[in-house]
Amino acid sequence: MITVLSGENGFALQQELRRIVDGFVAEHGDLALVRLDGEDSTVAQMQEALESVPFLASRKLVVLSSPSAQKEFAERAQDLLADMSDVTDVVVVEPKLDKRSSYYKFLKSHTQFKEFTELDAGRLVGWLSDQAKLQGGSLSTADARYLVERLGAHQQLLANELNKLLAYDAQVSRGSIDMLTEASPQSTIFDLLDAILADRRRDAMRLYEEQRQLRVEPQQLLAMLAWQLHVMSVVVTAGSRSDAEIASTAKLSPYVVKKTRSLTRGKSARDVQQMVAQVLDIDVGSKQGKVDVDQALRNLIVGA
Repeated sequence: MITVLSGENGFALQQELRRIVDGFVAEHGDLALVRLDGEDSTVAQMQEALESVPFLASRKLVVLSSPSAQKEFAERAQDLLADMSDVTDVVVVEPKLDKRSSYYKFLKSHTQFKEFTELDAGRLVGWLSDQAKLQGGSLSTADARYLVERLGAHQQLLANELNKLLAYDAQVSRGSIDMLTEASPQSTIFDLLDAILADRRRDAMRLYEEQRQLRVEPQQLLAMLAWQLHVMSVVVTAGSRSDAEIASTAKLSPYVVKKTRSLTRGKSARDVQQMVAQVLDIDVGSKQGKVDVDQALRNLIVGA
């Protein structure tokens, strides 16, 4: 059997790979497992692994990670996978595939093809609550949503932080989330921009100072601010189009679009353009050596 694991959700993909490998090893032993990485292995080595019979086992599992890193493998995949031993199972791990390629089309139609897409914020909230319950703890929907907003829609990071929270206290609360996790810089930039737009200058300055104390450089904060304003510009000029439409057209995460939507409420395209112009002036001035980015951002925050 040939199984292909693909898609942007590396966390879910690796979970499925572990499930397959662990199940196989439990039944046939680790001597029957062969792992090869396309970055480090030749096509000849991969071909030999596919065609050779298992050693001291009734079946063999071959895991090929990114075999298409060797262009020849992608070109010969149909023949290579057709000539493999009858007692060999294969898992092909290809996180990023060009869907226009003949290689992708062959894998899609001739293998057990599993694609793992990123979970949006709503599904991550439910997933976090379910994971907490499976591990003997509890996490309310409201606190799960807060955790996603604080850390971002990154499933691997969320899984790691949830494990840490549950180890501290099986009943996860907002208090333990604040104490044991650090808000992502991008999440903080969102809150900072929200505070500026709502004229909560003191809150905005507090958030900026927190990032500086965490040694986040002004240039990095400026870049994140510019990116968030770019997303705001996309959303505010999109009219009545849905979040899904905007995300697809602009190649943005649906979660990012949905979250940014709240920033644009009551704001016109002109409002956003004015702030973009201010940030652009800081960026240009810094590259010309005429502006102290730290002081310029402080002035922007206080409205000077």
